[in-house]
Amino acid sequence: MNHILDAITAPDSTREDFANLPIPESYRAITVHKDEADLFAGLPSNEKDPRKSLHLEDVPVPELGPGEALVAVMASSVNYNSVWTSIFEPVSTFSFLERYGRLSDLSKRHDLPYHVIGSDLAGVVLRTGPGVNSWHPGDEVVAHCLSVELESSDGHNDTMLDPEQRIWGFETNFGGLAEIALVKSNQLMPKPDHLSWEEAAAPGLVNSTAYRQLVSRNGAGMKQGDNVLIWGASGGLGSYATQFALAGGANPICVVSSEDKAEICRKMGAEAIIDRKAEGYKFWKDEENQDPREWKRFGKRIRELTGGEDIDIVFEHPGRETFGASVYVTRKGGTITTCASTSGYMHQYDNRYLWMSLKRIIGSHFANYREAWEANRLIAKGRIHPTLSKTYSLEETGQAAYDVHRNLHQGKVGVLALAPEEGMGVRDHEKRAKHLDAINRFRNV
Repeated sequence: MNHILDAITAPDSTREDFANLPIPESYRAITVHKDEADLFAGLPSNEKDPRKSLHLEDVPVPELGPGEALVAVMASSVNYNSVWTSIFEPVSTFSFLERYGRLSDLSKRHDLPYHVIGSDLAGVVLRTGPGVNSWHPGDEVVAHCLSVELESSDGHNDTMLDPEQRIWGFETNFGGLAEIALVKSNQLMPKPDHLSWEEAAAPGLVNSTAYRQLVSRNGAGMKQGDNVLIWGASGGLGSYATQFALAGGANPICVVSSEDKAEICRKMGAEAIIDRKAEGYKFWKDEENQDPREWKRFGKRIRELTGGEDIDIVFEHPGRETFGASVYVTRKGGTITTCASTSGYMHQYDNRYLWMSLKRIIGSHFANYREAWEANRLIAKGRIHPTLSKTYSLEETGQAAYDVHRNLHQGKVGVLALAPEEGMGVRDHEKRAKHLDAINRFRNV
C-alpha cells in the first residue's frame, strides 16, 4: 500500500499516475466474522463489547463491477450502525449480505464469511468500472452510504424508496473502515478542500441523515423561526441538527446529559439548553410504564426557554426512552421526525396527543444522493462544520466503537486508515483559517 500512499501525498501526482498504480491483491480491513454471530448470546446490549468482535485483518481486494469505484481510504469514522454490526444487533448483518448475494451474479461478492464494515470514507479514487464517466483515478472524494440498484420505478422520485436500497458498509460488504473500499460511483462526492482527511470523513452519514430528517421536504421541512427540539444535541447526529437549525434561522432547544455537552452546544451558538441529567427527567417509572407528569414538566421547561411556545419539530433518534415525551411536547400540527432508535425500537406514546392534535410522525432514513450532495456542499462552503472530537488508528477501531457504544464520546470519532497521521489532506489553507475555531470546536472540549 506504500506506493498508493506515496502517490496521494506527492504534490505532483497526475491522473495517469494513479491510473497506472498497481492494485494490491489484499488490504487491511475491520471485519466481523460470521461464525461469531452468537458471540454475545444472552448478554444485555450494554455488556456487549465491540473490542471482542471487531477484527483487523488482510482481505482480498474485491472485483470491480460496472458503475463502481475502488477508493484508497485515507480516513473513516465510527457510526452507530458499526456498533450495531459489532454486537450483532438487532440482527446479524450477515443476513443482509446473504440477501444481497442472491440478487445477481455480481452481488454474490458481498456474501462472505466476513463483513468489512464502515459507512464513511475520505480518500482517493484508484479505479473505476465500466460506465463511470464523472469520476477518475486521482479524484479526492468522500462517499455517502446510500447503495441503490434503481431498476424499479419506485426509487426514481426518491432513491431512498428503491426496493433494493441498502446502507453501504452495513447492509453491503467492503465498507470504509479499511485501506480500500468498494463503492458505487453515485456514492461519491468531492472532498471539502479545507478539511483534513479525518475531518472530511466524519460528517458523511450523520450530516446527510440530519439534513434529510430536519431540512429536506422529505423530512420535517424546517423553516425560519421553528422551535426544534434536538435530543442528544452534542452527539453524532444532534450536533449536525443543531448546526442546521442555527444556519436555517430556527431555534434549537438542545437536550444534553452533562454540562460539558451543554457547553459544546453554546459554542455552536445555541442558547436554549436542557441538561436532562442535571434536571432529573425520568420519563419511565419502570420498564413497563411511562410517567406523563415528567412529560408535562419537560414541556413546561421548554416553554420557559421559548417564551411560551411549544415545539414545532422534534428531531428524534433515541427512540423508546424519549418518544412518549417527544409526541407530548410537540405543538398542535407539529412534526416528530424519527430515525435510529438507539435506546430501543419499540416506541410507546399516548396516541391522544398525536391524533387529537393533528401531529405527524415522519420516518426518516439516511438521505438520497441529492440530499447527501447538498449536505456535503454546505460542509465544503464552511456553513456546516465537522464535529470530530477524537481520532483513532485502524488498529484501535474496536476501542472507538466501544466508546461510541458507551456514549463516552462527543460528536464523531474518526479512524485513520491509510493516512499515517492527523492533519493531512488540506488543500485550501486560507479557507481553513477562516473556520479553524469551528472545525476544532469539538476537539477543544
